[in-house]
Amino acid sequence: MSDKATQRPSGRGRFITFEGGEGTGKSTQIRKLADRLKAARMRILVTREPGGSPGAEIMRHLVLSGMGKLLGPEAETLLFAAARDDHVRTVIQPALNQGAWVLCDRFADSTRAYQGSLGRVPIGLINAMQRVTIGDLKPDLTIILDLPVEIGLQRAALRRGTGTPDRFESEKLGFHQGLREAYLKIAEEEPARCVLIDANSDPETVAGRVWSAVRERLLPTPASVISA
Repeated sequence: MSDKATQRPSGRGRFITFEGGEGTGKSTQIRKLADRLKAARMRILVTREPGGSPGAEIMRHLVLSGMGKLLGPEAETLLFAAARDDHVRTVIQPALNQGAWVLCDRFADSTRAYQGSLGRVPIGLINAMQRVTIGDLKPDLTIILDLPVEIGLQRAALRRGTGTPDRFESEKLGFHQGLREAYLKIAEEEPARCVLIDANSDPETVAGRVWSAVRERLLPTPASVISA
């Protein structure tokens, strides 16, 4: 990723996305980071994909219920694109323009990993939809939480309890292994934007690693202002 791609307008907030396979702890780590940033008196918005806006939440239900899978990978990608377009226009971009720090559980990298690498949707189609839905908007930082697949699926099962696995949780082990590899590749290809975090530890330890990455990349301020 070029330096130009990471430049942002003066006064704009920061955009941090969290990515990773099932059960890697994205929601937990977003919450912990949000608490730390709020303690530093930052204005924070926490959101998610698919979803995050009224229109996108409707698309979320369609995708996670398995409807997108029945229609095929290209149609499922279109559903994600429609949800992201609404989410960016009505939630993410307005918050960034107002100076907020936006923490998002999944973003465009999920489409590249799930539908691109695993669904075999042509990268040209994904890029075209990305240009339409998000334009030049890119995360200032992407935290990729990495965890052995078996451990992640165990965590997801414990979190779910007696509930029914969603569209992606119900996929076979090979799918999740391929997903992990796709995210490792994204982290390798875009080191200027992405930070790979070992999530195979207790939540507090992982949160410390996330905070260190955020401070190093986005908070070049005196220690007296932003403390650990």
